[in-house]
Parts: sequence; C-alpha cells; structure tokens
Amino acid sequence: MASIKENITKYREELPEEVCLVAVSKTKPNEDLLAAYEAGQRVFGENKIQEMTDKHEALPKDIEWHMIGHVQSNKVKYMASYVHLIHAVHKLKLLKEINKRAQEHDRVIECLLQVKIAEEDTKYGMDAEEVDKILASEAYQAMKNVKIVGLMGMATLTDDESQIDQEFAFLKKKYDEVAAQNPDFKILSMGMSGDYPIAVKNGSNMVRIGSSIFGARNYN
Repeated sequence: MASIKENITKYREELPEEVCLVAVSKTKPNEDLLAAYEAGQRVFGENKIQEMTDKHEALPKDIEWHMIGHVQSNKVKYMASYVHLIHAVHKLKLLKEINKRAQEHDRVIECLLQVKIAEEDTKYGMDAEEVDKILASEAYQAMKNVKIVGLMGMATLTDDESQIDQEFAFLKKKYDEVAAQNPDFKILSMGMSGDYPIAVKNGSNMVRIGSSIFGARNYN
C-alpha cells in the first residue's frame, strides 16, 4: 500500500490548484497526521470535537482544523478557541451558539451551511430554501462573530454516478445563486474519497478525503 506521504502527493498533483484538500483524520493516531503534515498537508478534518481538541493540543499550531461532522450545540465551546471552519451547520440555533462562543474568544468563526442533497434519511442538512431564510434573517445579520462563507453537501452513497452528478450539480447551482448575492461566499465543500472527481467536475473547491489517504478506519 502507498504511504501517507505518497497519497498526499498524489492528491496534490491530481486536484486542480484552486481545490482545497481536507485530510479527514478521524480515528487516526497523531503519527499518521504528522506523516501527512510532513508531506505538506496543513488542513485536517475531524468529526468528533473532543478528538479534534486533543489533536489540536498535541500537534503543530499552524494546522487548520475543520469540524466536518454533525455538531451538537453544547460541544461548540470546546473548539471555539481554535477551529478554522465548521462545515456542517444545519440550523440557525447552532449558528447562534457558534457566534456566542466565538465572541468569548474575540474571534470570527467561518461556517458552511449544510444542504441536504442526498436521498438517505441519515444525512443531515437543510433544504435549499432554508439557506436563503438564514442568510436573510435578522438573527444572522446581527451576528458579529460568525461568518457563513459557503455551502457543504454530501451525495447519496450509490454506484449510480449520474445520480451523484445531479446532486452535486444541484448544489453548485444553488451555491452560484447565493454567492451572487453574498460577497463572503468562497467555499463549496463537496466530494469525498469515493466521489470527489464528480464533485470537482461540478465546481467543488474543497474535498474531504480520508480513507484514501490514511487507509481504512479502525472504529474499535
């Protein structure tokens, strides 16, 4: 099997220059993250706040930490001092909590709104109309410590590439509509190990890749 360094190098060469690679390091030991770091990787994605916080404390301080998993409001305080980007904001209540906790640290935390484009009920996310409602809401307009900078979506887990293509195309269309009205918009996060080429073809500029870099996960 290729080394972590070789995998990082492969993706850096393969992805267009404007596409940010988020190395999804959940469940992986610090040694694996350091191997990726030494290969030049600086952006890492985690889906558990406690695990991410432990890694943040132990690893180099120029790492950009992205929270890519479902976020519980009561856990935001543990990452508010350092998290760079929160990918999966799915409701206004969560944005309010992020704003409150960011204010305590005199920071502005960048966030993505998660849009549900997949068919599976297990996937979180808002519908496309809710994106407009949140951005136009007085509550969000009043927030000084949170900034919505784009959209995130996960396609259906299927072998049907035409379905994945349609889902990503839908999200790109929505992103373009919203970005035309919102100068802060700069990130469209879609695509993972299994479907990132389709996502990039549809305009994704941030992909989340884990197992193809670090190998199979150990959830024990």
